[in-house]
Amino acid sequence: MVQTVRIEAVARADAGKGAARATRREGLVPGVVYGAKQAATLVAFDPRDIMKELTKGGWQSHLYEVAVKDGPTERTIMREVQFHPVTDRPIHIDFQRVAPGARIRVRVPVVFLNEETSVGIKAGGVLNVVRREVEVLAETDRVPEHFEIDLAEAKIGDGLRWSAIKDHQGARPGIAGRDFMIASIAAPTIDESLAPVVVAAPEPVKGKGKAPAKAAAKPAAAAAPAAPAKKK
Repeated sequence: MVQTVRIEAVARADAGKGAARATRREGLVPGVVYGAKQAATLVAFDPRDIMKELTKGGWQSHLYEVAVKDGPTERTIMREVQFHPVTDRPIHIDFQRVAPGARIRVRVPVVFLNEETSVGIKAGGVLNVVRREVEVLAETDRVPEHFEIDLAEAKIGDGLRWSAIKDHQGARPGIAGRDFMIASIAAPTIDESLAPVVVAAPEPVKGKGKAPAKAAAKPAAAAAPAAPAKKK
């Protein structure tokens, strides 16, 4: 089942862009906890705690207990993260409260089993992943940590859909009534750049007739007769 992560926060008094900038100047990440028909709670987090959750992955399917110093502990999901356009550091976090028994929309990662022994992959096929995560509606107490698809019997050309997941764990697809594609075993592709290049022999040039014979060499000019000797 889904893990629940505790994350510490402090309350902040003021809303607005100016207050958020002031919070960031203090070295904290501003955020808000909202939902469940309650007033929004303005909070701030240690950026190291936020980065720890973002870098380990799967944060969109985790439950978080946001423990506000000198305040309540809220059961939430991390709904949205805004990043700095240059540094890629988080600059604002939205958490949504969840109520026991309610269904929430979350993204759950997909894990593929037995890829090494898959019939189709051993035959030269390639695993083509369409969705590494799927959006589902799940009860807050039963959010899956991940879904599993077994590739052992998958052959070349097989499509692996929502129905191929071993256990939906009570979750429903976010797109109702659709057995959508998650992955497939594609036929191997041939890299034409690696194929041997066959060079065709040049065709003989077709002439319009026989080549003219070379002209005979002209005979050498006869030597001129010697002049007669003068009489004395």
